[in-house]
This record gives sequence, structure tokens and C-alpha cells, in this order.
Amino acid sequence: MNNFKSFIKNNIRQYAMALALVIIMVLFQILTGGILFKPLNITNLILQNSYVLILGIGMLLVILTGNVDLSVGSVAAFIGAISAILMVQMKMPVFPAIILCLIIGALVGAWQGFWIAYIRIPAFIVTLAGMLVFRGLTMVLLQGKTISPYQESFQAMANGFFLTDTFKVAGLNMIAVATGIVLSLVYIFMEYKNIQNMKKYNFETLPLPITLAKIAVIVVALNLLTLRLAAYKGIPIVLILIVALIVIYTFITQKTIAGRHVYALGGNEKAAKLSGIKTKRVMFWVYVNMGVLAALAGLVVAGRLNAATPKAGTNFELDAIAACFIGGASASGGIGTVIGAIIGALVMGVLNNGMSIMGVGVDWQQAIKGLVLLAAVAFDVYTKSKANAD
Repeated sequence: MNNFKSFIKNNIRQYAMALALVIIMVLFQILTGGILFKPLNITNLILQNSYVLILGIGMLLVILTGNVDLSVGSVAAFIGAISAILMVQMKMPVFPAIILCLIIGALVGAWQGFWIAYIRIPAFIVTLAGMLVFRGLTMVLLQGKTISPYQESFQAMANGFFLTDTFKVAGLNMIAVATGIVLSLVYIFMEYKNIQNMKKYNFETLPLPITLAKIAVIVVALNLLTLRLAAYKGIPIVLILIVALIVIYTFITQKTIAGRHVYALGGNEKAAKLSGIKTKRVMFWVYVNMGVLAALAGLVVAGRLNAATPKAGTNFELDAIAACFIGGASASGGIGTVIGAIIGALVMGVLNNGMSIMGVGVDWQQAIKGLVLLAAVAFDVYTKSKANAD
């Protein structure tokens, strides 16, 4: 029982948001008359919110340092414009164009990271300037016009499906069904290894019934998702990309020295510097990483729209920041997880999707999302003050 209480106390923010996501999904499933969980809508939910999921992962690392990046929406639009010029106007092959766009995104991140990390200009000012600069450059490149269409191979990154017409049984894409089963087995094995490692080093573990319940909930949710996807066209290619990013960045943040340095920087920069961490370098590379992921989000959005437009990326930065805070990241830095940011992004996505299905106006949607963000941060402040009091 003490282990359970300790576990809840240490993870209350993340698990509260996961529970909130489940409640919101069930609520909208009822309010929309069952439309929310239809295979087509689940697929659209993933495709429509792919950019938030990608940006949320990068933004989490930025927020862990105690900062935010206000330029990511403009950078995404800027890279989208460059991709259109390269692929549509100059007829450059897709793969080299994508690589070049990601390199330009890294250079944009390096430019901003230089001013923030080495010149010590506040990140808010630098990225606000970047938001204006790259939005202006997007308009210059596009000259107020929309450039389209892209090649089908590029569109597939955002709108395509993995082996959509292969191995269908009773209308279900068996690739998607098998993927759910394999991922479930992998997750169970990883949980088992994690528990064994904790016992090896005499760390406290949850009681077995609680552990089994946690694994069961995640396995059921995972297989329900893949079954819903299997009933439509299968697994979206962009979902494979997002899952790969989640795995890579979860590993980086939890299992590598670089990840621990980011947390240390956000927790206490002076202490991190005194302990030998090269804080300026860490801050610089966090913004380089954000530039690359903003570029990737820009490419995904351009592929989904099949066009580069001057207004692309508007308010993307707010969606990404909100996703991180709703998912448990602390505004003061040093606290947050990749999974939490993904949960936060899904909360925002389900709210958008559910309210749109119900016919709620955009004005009320904005107001409700603002209240959800405020409530999430207020909950963070409350739990932190309670922990300090204890």
C-alpha cells in the first residue's frame, strides 16, 4: 500500500492527465452518438493532430530547460514554403529535398540556439523575433501565393497508409492487427525487464495486482486502437513516424546522459554548471533539435494539405506548448515526459475533434481549450505546493 501511495504521489500529474484523456474520450463518444470511435474518425484524429504530436516532443525538451519556443509555427510554414519551391517548382526528387529541408530546420534551430545559449538573450525574445522573421520570409518566398501540388510519394508521408490493401481478412487489415499484438508483447517484455532491474538494485516496485492492471489497461487500449485502424485503411505512415519519434526521444530522455543533462539544466542551471555539465552546449542542441522537428512538422503539414500556404503553421506553437503543459511538464523546467506530452496533445486533439463533430463554434472551442490549459497548470501548481508542504 505504501508503494502504491508513493507511486501515485510521484506520478499524479501524468496519470491524472491519462485518466482525464480516457474520460474526455468516453464523454465525447457518448455526446457524438458513437462517431468519435469510428475507424474513419480515429484515423482522421491521428492525421489531423500529427503536427502537434511531432512539435510536442521537441517542445518538451525546450520546456524542460525552463524556456519555450514561439517560432515553431513560423518555422514549419517556412520549411513548407522551401519544400514547395524545391519539389514543385524546381522538380527536386523527394528524398534529397526532405533531407535538405531538415538540414535547413537544424540551421534555423542553431541560429536561435546561438543567441539563446551563448549570447544569453532570453529565449522568449529570440523565438518571438524568429516567429516574426520566418513568417515574413515565408510570405516573401511564396509571394502571397499557394504552391501545389506535390508528388504523390511526398503526400504519402502525411496521408498514406502502410500496406493498406495487403492481408485483409473480414475487412480488417491484418498488418494493423498483428502490429497491435506484437507491440503488446514488446511492451509486456519491457515492463518485465524494468521490474527485474528495479528488484536487482533494490528499488521499490508496485504491488503485482497494480502492475498487472496497468499492463492490462495499456494492452487493451493499444489493441483497440489497432483494430479501429485495421477496420479502415490500416496504419497511417505518419503514425509509424510518430511512434518512432516517441521511442527514440523516450530513450534519450530516460536512458542517456544527454537526456539527464537536459533535466539537470532545467532543474537548476547553476548546480548543473557546477557539476560539470556544459549548459550552453546543452541549450544550443535543444534548439537545434527543435528546429529539426519543426521542419519535420512543416513537411507533414505541407504533405497533408498538398500545398504550401502563407498561413500554414498559425498557432502551432500554442498547440505544442499547451500539449506539454497539459501532459505534465512544469513551467519552471526540469519536469515532464515524452509520453506526458503525447497525452496532452491527444487531449487537445480529442477536444478539437469532438467539439467539431458536435458543431461547437471555433470561438467556444478556443475558450474551452484555454480553460483546460489553465486547469492543467493550476493542478501542477497545487500538486507541487502540496508536495513541498509534505
